[in-house]
Amino acid sequence: MNLNTIKSDFPVFAQYPELAYLDNSATTQKPKAVLDAVLQYYRAENANPLRGLYDLSVRATEVYENARIAVQKFIGAASEREIIFTRNATESLNLIVYSWGRTNLHADDEILVLISEHHSNLLPWQNLSRETGAKLRFLECDEFGAYTPESLRNALTPRTKIFAAAQISNIFGRLNPISEFAEICHKNGTVIVCDGAQSVPHIPVDVQALGVDFLACSGHKMLAPMGIGVLYGKEELLAQMPPFLYGGEMIEYVTRESATYAELPHKFEAGTVNAAGAAGLHAAIDYIRSIGFDAITAREAALTKLAFDAVKEIPHVRIIGAETADEHHGILTFTVDGVHPHDIAAVFDSDNIAIRAGHHCAQPLHKFLGVPSTARMSIAFYNDEQDIERFINTLKSIRRRMGYDR
Repeated sequence: MNLNTIKSDFPVFAQYPELAYLDNSATTQKPKAVLDAVLQYYRAENANPLRGLYDLSVRATEVYENARIAVQKFIGAASEREIIFTRNATESLNLIVYSWGRTNLHADDEILVLISEHHSNLLPWQNLSRETGAKLRFLECDEFGAYTPESLRNALTPRTKIFAAAQISNIFGRLNPISEFAEICHKNGTVIVCDGAQSVPHIPVDVQALGVDFLACSGHKMLAPMGIGVLYGKEELLAQMPPFLYGGEMIEYVTRESATYAELPHKFEAGTVNAAGAAGLHAAIDYIRSIGFDAITAREAALTKLAFDAVKEIPHVRIIGAETADEHHGILTFTVDGVHPHDIAAVFDSDNIAIRAGHHCAQPLHKFLGVPSTARMSIAFYNDEQDIERFINTLKSIRRRMGYDR
C-alpha cells in the first residue's frame, strides 16, 4: 500500500493537513470516490426510486438496488432479499427488536446480552424486556474482555430466545468467536444477533459462514456517508416478521380497512429511501475491495502493534483489555493515572490529534470493570506511522502537562 496515495484519496486530510485522526471506531473519513458517488447521484440520477416509470426514476432505482447487491456480495448473504437498508446499525438493531422481538418474546423468555455491548445492542433489548416481561441477562467477560464458548453454553437455558453479541468490541477491540456462538445458540433453539459495526469495515465478514441470524452494520464506519445502514437477516426470519415502519412503498395493496405488504426487502423500507447514501455505500465497498482486506488487516495490525508496544512502556498508562496487540484489532482503550479522560482528549486535541473520551456507549461494561470512563484511540488503514508517533509523544506528555511528574 502506498500510504501517501491512500491519504490523498481523503479530502479531509488536505483540508486539515495537521490532523491525526484516530477516532475511526466512531466514524471513518470519506474518500473522494464516495463523495463523488453521492454528488453524481444528486447531479444525474436524482428521482424517487421504485416509484416512477420514467427513465430518471428507473436509473435511481438501479443505483439503489445495485448497492443492495453490492452489500449482499460484500457480507456473503444468500440473497439480496436478505439486505435491508436502514439509517444505521442502531436502527437495524431496533428493527429486529420491534419486529422480531415483539412478535416472538413473552414473559417467561430470556434475553442474553454480552456485558460489553454498545448501548445500541443493549437498550432496545432492555426496553423489550420491560414491555414483554422477558428476563434480561448478561454474559460477563474476564478482565481482558474474553468470552468463551463454554461460558455461553453454561449461560443459555431452554428459555433463552435471543443472544446479542458484537463481533468486535468497541472497547476491547477483541474479536469474539461468533461462529462458535452461533452453533451453540442454534443447538439451544436461540436466535443470535450480531453487531458488526466494528468488524465489517475491518475484516472479511461472511454471514453464512458465521451462521448468524441477524447482523447489523453502519455505512459511516466503513467510509460511506452517514445515514445509511444495513440489516442482514435470514430470509425465513424476515419473511415472518411484520413491518417496522408503515407508509409508502412498503405495500402491495391498500383498502380502507387493511393492507397487504410488499415482498422482501421492501417490506421494511417505508417512505423515500436514502438512495444517495446507498450510492455512497456502494462506492465505499468498491473502494475497500480495490485495496483488499489482506492489505487492510495487515496495515491495521501493524499500526495496532506499533501503538500497543509503545503504550505498554509508558508509566501510569493502563490499556483496557488483552495483554497482546493482536487481540485489539485497531482499538486501544486506556486510562492515565490521575487524569480524567476528558482532559486526556483535550490535550490530544490541542496537538491536533482526534481521539475519543467517555464511556463509549458502554456504561455497564465500565461499571463492571470498575472504571467510570476511558480514552480510546482507533485506527483505520489510512492512518500511518506518523499518526502513531504523534499519538505516543502526546500520551507521554499528558501527566507532565497536567501538573504531574515535574
